[in-house]
Amino acid sequence: MLRFRVREVDEFTVVGFEVEGILEPKVLRDLRPPGVNPRKGVILTGRGPIWLYGFLVHFYHPTVWVATYDPRIGAVVVESHVPDKSPGDVVAIDPEEILGR
Repeated sequence: MLRFRVREVDEFTVVGFEVEGILEPKVLRDLRPPGVNPRKGVILTGRGPIWLYGFLVHFYHPTVWVATYDPRIGAVVVESHVPDKSPGDVVAIDPEEILGR
């Protein structure tokens, strides 16, 4: 089972996810992640397999930029369609503060 939490702030939307139990790759066939404002960036956060992150980055590709959260350094931009954010840029955030606990 996969549960999402979403919170939109000024510049971006945080999409957090939580995996309950064992997640099988076949879940991707019917997975419909939450919609977001495509005119803002998206930060993905949660503990999950790399194939899930690959799916989510591709799903949110139409947004202005996508970042993945690394608790050691912040949200790392992995793709962008705007000049003010580039892959490798880091957005300093605490997703739990934004999403709530």
